[in-house]
Amino acid sequence: MTRTFLAASPSTERFALRLFLMDLKMEVVGEAADWSALVAQLPLCQTDMLLVDWNLLPNPVNLALEKLRDTCLAQRVIVLIDHSSAHLETALASGGYTFIIKDESSDRLVERLSAAAAGLPPN
Repeated sequence: MTRTFLAASPSTERFALRLFLMDLKMEVVGEAADWSALVAQLPLCQTDMLLVDWNLLPNPVNLALEKLRDTCLAQRVIVLIDHSSAHLETALASGGYTFIIKDESSDRLVERLSAAAAGLPPN
């Protein structure tokens, strides 16, 4: 079972993602609504995957993502972004495993989360 940590500010977004992950038979082992909670809680959870909202990351984002990668080396970091190629490029160049655009179809969301959980290369 994939152990997943959710980091997103809106509680409704975390709730929806938690339901999606549970449907995919993934375990949610922690949640954070802000950067300081994420940095404090993440090292305590043995996670396989981190879903983090781009808007939760402090500037400079590339350093924030590198800090997350250093905190949990084995973890796959999935960045939730709005439509922005600049955000995508920064997320991937800074150690994000893959990305999910927030308004993607549910089928595409399931595909991306399942592939990440299985350790498959991002597509």
